[in-house]
Amino acid sequence: MARTRHRESHHTDRIGWLRAAVLGANDGIVSTASLMIGVAAGHGDRSALLVAGVAGLVAGAMSMAAGEYVSVSSQSDTEQADLARERAELETQPVHEHQELTAIYVKRGLSADLAAQVARQLMDHDALGAHARDELGISVTMRANPIQAAWTSAASFAAGAALPLLAAVVSPVTQLVPVVAVSSLLVLTALGALAARTGGAPVLRASLRVGFWGAMAMAITAGVGALFGTIV
Repeated sequence: MARTRHRESHHTDRIGWLRAAVLGANDGIVSTASLMIGVAAGHGDRSALLVAGVAGLVAGAMSMAAGEYVSVSSQSDTEQADLARERAELETQPVHEHQELTAIYVKRGLSADLAAQVARQLMDHDALGAHARDELGISVTMRANPIQAAWTSAASFAAGAALPLLAAVVSPVTQLVPVVAVSSLLVLTALGALAARTGGAPVLRASLRVGFWGAMAMAITAGVGALFGTIV
């Protein structure tokens, strides 16, 4: 009989950069569009809107990069500390570590004898890797990467923030606010759909969620701008 190959498609290897990219792009669109709409609601002209938008783009991109780097670095430091502790325990208490790994596999449904054999073979192959994955929950695809997270967030924020800026440049002065708002919401929903599709999640739910919160942010900022009449 001919053998058929079963190909599986998973998306966990994309979680690190996908999370940072989606967060950055959403933040860029929502914060910049909301800022510009708030300035417009406070009777700002096109020049004021563009200055506010560019300032928001630069400040937001730098803030996203710094924030992601610091937060993910903290996660990475914790992972490295746990791995160092586990490495030391493997060197000083190998029998206890084998029993610990065996107990984990027993809880997952293996018999005691089979669990002990599996634990021994995995530890002979890569003891630290086995304990990192099954005891600490640290895997290669989920490891923290501060540099990747920082650059991805900054670049995606700048790309997202550029969209309402471009809409403000090309739209007529009298239609500036509707064009910025509608174009931003359309891109937000499309981005939500793309992110969901890339991550294998429900598309419609993600699109509606992103669009709803984007509209809320713009509406509230416009209300604040109209109330105080402040030109940022």
